[in-house]
Amino acid sequence: MVGGSSAHAAQGSLDLDLRTAGGGRVVAGVDEAGRGPLAGEVFAACVILDPERPVAGLADSKQLSASRREALALLIRERAQAFCIAVASVEEIDRLNVLQASLLAMRRAVLGLTLVPAEVFVDGLHCPQLPMVARAVVRGDSLVAEISAASILAKTARDAYMRRLHLEYPQYGFDRHKGYPTEAHLAALACHGVTIHHRRSFAPVRAVLARTGA
Repeated sequence: MVGGSSAHAAQGSLDLDLRTAGGGRVVAGVDEAGRGPLAGEVFAACVILDPERPVAGLADSKQLSASRREALALLIRERAQAFCIAVASVEEIDRLNVLQASLLAMRRAVLGLTLVPAEVFVDGLHCPQLPMVARAVVRGDSLVAEISAASILAKTARDAYMRRLHLEYPQYGFDRHKGYPTEAHLAALACHGVTIHHRRSFAPVRAVLARTGA
């Protein structure tokens, strides 16, 4: 089982220095997308930005429109020194729990980089186990450029994945709610049952399985 390593969680005024915290060293940012949904894999992305090719307008992916996220994702992929997108499967989410699966996806994203960073900034309170220094940053997706870029790549990649699932299971509306527990998704679950892409360890899915005896 993958566990989170201890790390300093930066907050408040300390975060003002994080965007230039690399000090000439190679630093990366990592973030995940998809911890809350009832269905689908959890995605993580890790990004090393190129200071010579900045990407303007980086922000927390949740604060951006879908079209703006997609436009920024293309720029990040084009201009970053390195990036990697990784996933943890539904089976891993159910077996490990969603936090541990998210850390596993983050670890895979970091280790999948073609360039090894000296330090990794991780959004949130927990860091995956890594062979380099890792620093957890509360609200990092709005404070650290590398984490903002990672949040955008993870979110756009997962959204594209959920749109592909929609083509296979159009009755669930995955293209609209992306697997989150909306009223429409819960109604579709009650009507159509549980797919292989649903997280059986999540309470609403367990409830449907209990009612149907599956």
